[in-house]
Amino acid sequence: MSRSAAAAPPDDTGGHLDPRTLGRGLAALRIFFGVIFFANGLAKLFSFRNIEIGPYRSFLINRDETRSILQGEASRNDIAAVKTLVNDVLLPNYGWLQWFITFVELGVGALLIIGLASRGAALVGLGQQLFLQVLYLSSGRWMFEQPHEWVPLLILFLVPAGRVWGLDRRFAHRGRRRLRGFPF
Repeated sequence: MSRSAAAAPPDDTGGHLDPRTLGRGLAALRIFFGVIFFANGLAKLFSFRNIEIGPYRSFLINRDETRSILQGEASRNDIAAVKTLVNDVLLPNYGWLQWFITFVELGVGALLIIGLASRGAALVGLGQQLFLQVLYLSSGRWMFEQPHEWVPLLILFLVPAGRVWGLDRRFAHRGRRRLRGFPF
């Protein structure tokens, strides 16, 4: 027996990961992403941007910032369909669209936090983040600028993380059987 194998602690899981620990980890990820969506929705709803807590200074994306992101990124985007969508559809309709985005973020955030219809909420959030991925495609940003936003949402869409520390557990039996309980 090798020296490192002898020093290793005994494996009491039989080589398997504890499902409760995995569930809690995914629930924590779900709640964290819910807080991100909800906080940005609040910033849009109440028109604030800057966060200062002691020495900590940061910002959230409010409605003005959202419009600025759409304008700036569309101008740098090399995909004609994206430029057309943003410049000819989204920005001319930004008056009502800003409120739609606000309430989508508040709704997705709240549902992820409480774990209700969490897979459906993750799917809506995933749609928003994939749109941003396409918007940022040719802007020369850091390679993982958007994947760290949408990959966790893809995982939360695929895995019923709302059944741990969430209300989905109460409603999972009501979901579509063919879709493994979706959206719960």
